[in-house]
Parts: sequence; C-alpha cells; structure tokens
Amino acid sequence: MPETCGIIVGSGFRGHLTGETAGGRETRWGPASAPLQRVVIGAASAFVVARHGEQQDIPAHAVNYRANIALLESAGVRRIIAVNTVGTITSACAPGQLAVPAQLIDYTWGRLQTYFDGGANGLRHIEFTTPFSESLRADLLEAAGLAGIFCHPGGVYAVTQGPRLETAAEIDRLERDGADFVGMTGMPEAALASELGIEYACLALSVNAAAGRGADPIHMDVEVHTARARLSALAVLDAFFGGGGVVAARS
Repeated sequence: MPETCGIIVGSGFRGHLTGETAGGRETRWGPASAPLQRVVIGAASAFVVARHGEQQDIPAHAVNYRANIALLESAGVRRIIAVNTVGTITSACAPGQLAVPAQLIDYTWGRLQTYFDGGANGLRHIEFTTPFSESLRADLLEAAGLAGIFCHPGGVYAVTQGPRLETAAEIDRLERDGADFVGMTGMPEAALASELGIEYACLALSVNAAAGRGADPIHMDVEVHTARARLSALAVLDAFFGGGGVVAARS
C-alpha cells in the first residue's frame, strides 16, 4: 500500500470515516465538496473527501469532481478508493453486498469531465480502456478476503445522471448494454483520476435492487441494506490499511 492514499466517500457515510481537518477546499478548479480530512484507519491513515459535502446535500450531477480529485492530488495522493453506493441490476451481487467493478459505461451529460479542455489547459486524449486500476482492484479484493467479506470481483458499473432514480425500462436497457450495477458518481471521477495518473478503483456498496428488480420500494430497500453494506465496506478498508479497529470503533 502506498504511503499516501485517498478515499472518496459517498452517501451513507455521514459520520463515518471522519478525522482531523487536513486542509481547505479551494483548488484552481474551484471549491471541493468538503475540506480534506486525515483519518486514522487500520494501521495507517488516509486523506478523505466527502463527495456530497459535509451535509450530504450536493447531488451527483452538481459535484465538483475536478476539484475533489485535484484536492487529493495536492495532498500527495497517488491511489484513490472511491466508495460508491449502487443498485444491483443482475444477480452478480445482492443488495447488502459489495463489489469491485472492472468496467463502466458513462451515461452522464453536462458534467465538467476533463482537466484538458483546450486553451491554456491543453488537450489530451487519455487511454481509458481499463477505467479502474487493476492493481488497486486486486488489493481491495485481497483485503475483502482477509476480512472474510464477500466482494464480487468484477462487473460493469453504469453511471447515470440523476438526481432521479431510473425507470424500470431504463434498467432493462442498461442490462441489455451489459451493466450489472447502476449509480450516479463513478464518472467523471474515474477519468479525472486517470488524467492525473492516479490509481483509482471503486468499492461499490449495493444498497438496493435496481428499478423493476426488487419486491420492495427502492427507498425501503436502501434503508434495509445500507448499514450492512457500510459495515462490510469498513471491514474491507480496515483490512486494506493493515487492520487495527476502525470497524469496532464505528460499528
């Protein structure tokens, strides 16, 4: 594990993985969602940014992804674990379980998706065949094994615009496209990290069956499964960072 690692936490993690403020929010790309925090986890520490803000009030389409990634880079972060809540489309992963996706499909629009937008910022076409770092994915899966947590080793993450959830017909389309999970925050986060040469992988928390896939209303599904998935994710992160009790302290 590199000396400097970052974690981007999403919905469902308010009050978890918090620590001392380690810096402000301002970057050349505008303010990040929240100030940088240094969190002791396992036997190490990591820099953490709350993707949706300290009050969890920034919707996915309005997140300043460029600033969040740049803020972590300014702290020397070279590896980012993105914690994302998703809905499950296929049988790859049941609600309440975890996955480390291997691929993604981007259905978002209108988001500021690159640091290289021409002019003074230049233009660059990055290689994005493999959107997630294979070495970081392997380390997360190894940590899941050490923690005794089932974690689906792969799958395709469909990134939708939000803030509304999807229709059943849209989920059918995503499945036809090859998607296993659906969420709103994987892009442009993954591409921006790649532009800066930062390893990036997603630890996906399945908190509901996608639209048309479950027996219960989606928000009821989320309430039932979020706590279980979060506790499993904390156990994986604890093992990733060398063990040491963050799970016991936060559970």
